[in-house]
Amino acid sequence: MTSSPNTPSTHAPSRSPLPHLRADLGASLVVFLVAVPLSLGIALASGAPLLAGLIAAVVGGIVAGLLGGSPLQVSGPAAGLTVIVADLVTRFGWGVTCLITVGAGAVQVLFGVARIARFAQAVPPAVVHGMLAGIGITIALAQVHVVLGGTPAATPAANVTALPSAIAGADVATVAVGAVVVVLLLTWPTLPARVRAVPGPLVAVLVATLVALPLPSVARVDLPGGLVDAIALPVLPADGWVAVAGAVLTVALVASVESLLSAMAVDRMHSGKPTRADRELLGQGAANVVSGLAGGLPVTGVIVRSAANVRAGARTRASTVLHGVWIAVFAVALAGLVESVPLAVLAALLVVVGLQLVKPADIRAARRHGDLPVYVVTVGGVLLTDLLTGVAAGFAAAGLLVLGRVVRSRVRFHAADEGPGTVAVEGTVSFLAVPRLLRVLAKVPAGSDVRVHVAAHYLDHAARDHLDTWSSRHRATGGAVELRYGAASPPRPVRTPASAPART
Repeated sequence: MTSSPNTPSTHAPSRSPLPHLRADLGASLVVFLVAVPLSLGIALASGAPLLAGLIAAVVGGIVAGLLGGSPLQVSGPAAGLTVIVADLVTRFGWGVTCLITVGAGAVQVLFGVARIARFAQAVPPAVVHGMLAGIGITIALAQVHVVLGGTPAATPAANVTALPSAIAGADVATVAVGAVVVVLLLTWPTLPARVRAVPGPLVAVLVATLVALPLPSVARVDLPGGLVDAIALPVLPADGWVAVAGAVLTVALVASVESLLSAMAVDRMHSGKPTRADRELLGQGAANVVSGLAGGLPVTGVIVRSAANVRAGARTRASTVLHGVWIAVFAVALAGLVESVPLAVLAALLVVVGLQLVKPADIRAARRHGDLPVYVVTVGGVLLTDLLTGVAAGFAAAGLLVLGRVVRSRVRFHAADEGPGTVAVEGTVSFLAVPRLLRVLAKVPAGSDVRVHVAAHYLDHAARDHLDTWSSRHRATGGAVELRYGAASPPRPVRTPASAPART
């Protein structure tokens, strides 16, 4: 039985794999077919050896699948870490990047032991969604150059600047092959359910590869050796240990947050027990330690593969583990097939995946909750600077937004035609609100009667002192002042329909 991402599945994950082995076996094959092209594409975008993506997929499936706290979550290389890994490979080289992956995994294990998963879940959603959107745009801007037959630049701004010349000098055959992938991926969700039972990314890669067979000018994947040859031990850096330590912490934090968010999304898709967050961090950390030691990319929980796992009918963690086994068998026995895949195919796949990280639903949610500035600042920060600076800017924007809401106050004066006027004081009234308070109180005519309703959530000493002082001065002009602290704002008249029954 299938389910949408927002609809819980009717089945729940089970602890015993044997009664559900048939369902798990089928689901594992579906996830395997989804994971292979995505893992290769993410490795390509990260500037890592292509087989490092498959190594991470194998380790993520088997190690995180066995040890993690979310039975139906599928782990592997993720688009959310692509920008970080690409920067690490450029700065430190691949061997040191593997060491950083090992260190990040050890930190995640410490996170799990210290039981701090709940703090990772407190990250503002607008910051997380903005970070993912910024990463997605960065990936798309870089990989579109590969689709055009060129080479991406180092930054999103440089990729945008170089785009007109890349379009002018595009290789027609390469663009045609990439276009096949884009068209298939965009139209696949509209096809009948029986057709969509086959993963769209797999079909797109296979069809585009067949289209490219008679086109010798199209560049293809180059794999130096097989999976065993790709296994490489981490390398110690000659210097720059402080920068390496910062990179370790960055990878650990981003991988932990992404894994926990993915696990929470998976929990909404089935009716079983929720994720054990601290155990999930332990499993993710162990997987990153093993992946780094084997020369693989960093591992996180991946919502695309996890959703495919649940929709395919997975019941236990056996599905996740088996999908890792199938990837290992493929990488050892059939790695030669990968060399027939054009680079433009993987790049086009990543363009679509990257743009799908910019979700209109996230933008609408941020706007509905008043967090759109946080989302925009985070996206802009990631694109114009780097991932860490962008996330820090998002946190700063969220803090300023919260501060603005905390200190917000509302002071109104209503002059009555007959009887006393009314001053309503609401919100958080601190010394910061005193100028506004005095400006409104100055509108009260001298010698008039007035009722002051103070229904503030918080009223500090400065604001109360100014209220008392103004009241004394106003009484000195001959007016009467009635102060009500903690009372509700003056009620507005409410008309009850004549047909409404009277309450007793």
